[in-house]
Amino acid sequence: MSSHAGPSSSQTPSIGPTRHAGAAFLVVVMAVGSIVMWLVSPVAWLWIASRMTDSSQPSLGPYVLVLVGMALTAVVIGKGLGKVNRTHMRLTGRLSDKRETRSWNKSMRGERGRTHDRGVLEQVMAISVSCALVLFGIWFFAFAGSSLPS
Repeated sequence: MSSHAGPSSSQTPSIGPTRHAGAAFLVVVMAVGSIVMWLVSPVAWLWIASRMTDSSQPSLGPYVLVLVGMALTAVVIGKGLGKVNRTHMRLTGRLSDKRETRSWNKSMRGERGRTHDRGVLEQVMAISVSCALVLFGIWFFAFAGSSLPS
């Protein structure tokens, strides 16, 4: 009988070194995908829109293109990152096959059971959004300059 508080080795699935390396690779893929979502995609759509116009006062078209393009690209990348996250969870043995009722569909008086494991993607995205906000703040306050006339 074990006296420690952690999960026993029979409850925690053990993954081999190949699966561990594959899981680490998928975390890197999620990190790169989040960087593409927050940095590469907006810059690419701005570049595409800048090539569509010849003047410094463009019509509404390029702005709509950037807005729609960035939104659609974020949805596509987000769906792809979700698939990579599910693959990571399946590889590490953390993916549950049973459907769970979301918290907003449960009774407030219901039991407070275990929480749903969302995988590594949630942490990767939180870190990437935090880094993007910090880098934007540094750029805005240190390098952007003033757009106000002097």
